[in-house]
Amino acid sequence: GNPVITRKQIISHQSNLLNVSSVFNPGAIFYQDMYVLLLRVQNRGRETLIVRAISNDGYNFEIDSNPVVINGLEIISDRIYHIYDPRITAIDNSYYVTAAFDIDFGCRVGLFQTENFKELNFISFITDEDSRNGVLFSEKINNKYKLLIRPNKTNLENNVTTGSTICLFESEDLKNWSKQKDVMSGRLHYWDELIGSGPPPVKTKKGWLHIYHGVATHFQSANIYQAGVMLLDLQNPAKVIARSKYNILEPREMYELTGQVPNVVFPSGLIVKQYDEDGFALPESEVKIYYGAADTVVCLAETTIQELLDACFI
Repeated sequence: GNPVITRKQIISHQSNLLNVSSVFNPGAIFYQDMYVLLLRVQNRGRETLIVRAISNDGYNFEIDSNPVVINGLEIISDRIYHIYDPRITAIDNSYYVTAAFDIDFGCRVGLFQTENFKELNFISFITDEDSRNGVLFSEKINNKYKLLIRPNKTNLENNVTTGSTICLFESEDLKNWSKQKDVMSGRLHYWDELIGSGPPPVKTKKGWLHIYHGVATHFQSANIYQAGVMLLDLQNPAKVIARSKYNILEPREMYELTGQVPNVVFPSGLIVKQYDEDGFALPESEVKIYYGAADTVVCLAETTIQELLDACFI
């Protein structure tokens, strides 16, 4: 049934949501017995808006006709051009969203709190460093909030900055963050030369299961965005227990190969419904992975926790 959401499903009387160009890279969560996505919507002015979508079954979505309201931006002195690529994390019945901000001198990762996914309340930037792909862990580890982020230190030919190392940050209050360690870097000449976090990590008894994207840059015609998986230590998430040698998802279908940015699968939302009483994802649990395809549509891939764990060691 892919794509599960296309631009034609964005229906609104607002001028900034009329006949939009694309919808992609959603954050995802299961909230009040509903599948909730926060969509990245791009209109014909190349403005970026975040729009909520809800579903009873995870396949058929009802999409709001108005963008999500974003509060608290007046404390930011820099000019904001775009806010995009939201990722959603629940911590103790509170809901947080990380997103990328394009501002005058680069990209920053910002953190929001939300009550209903119709409004986002800005908390802080994670770092002053140019960075992207920030994801928050779903519980404190050693009494600290933990977050993975990817600094942008690589300049591509089109002047876009990207990066090849995922880093671990921590905070006591969600406002003041400090870098702890580098976690993992890209593998030159293979499928994941440049890397960045996908959806937030999932707690399993084997470790924190984390899907990431990798970019193969050594093809002359195009960069190819793919997805892989890693396993991080439960008490020390800077420690990589295992990492997939092979990708778990790559662009093969026409809607992944053609679009605004060809040859892209970009996982950003993940929903696991079955956990044990201690909060560990059950190995047999189905996993829904929502991803952007070719920066144009939203797609869905399905797997299980056990299949993802096995992939880490292949």
